[in-house]
Amino acid sequence: MYTLLHSVPLKQLLIEQVPVILVSMLIAELFYKFHSFTLETIAFLGTWYVLDALYRMASRRLAKKRNPSGQ
Repeated sequence: MYTLLHSVPLKQLLIEQVPVILVSMLIAELFYKFHSFTLETIAFLGTWYVLDALYRMASRRLAKKRNPSGQ
């Protein structure tokens, strides 16, 4: 977490990570009822990882469609 906060510029962090974290928290709150803090935390982090990966893939595809020459 420390590395994430210090390696990514604040603007990029707010635009890219905060929405993904909030959606992950909402999913975890609504659906993860394992009665174990550890399991719910692992599930939340896994959800955050998967949603962030999907967000990045979608961003790259949209960027390629907007600029097909690769510039």
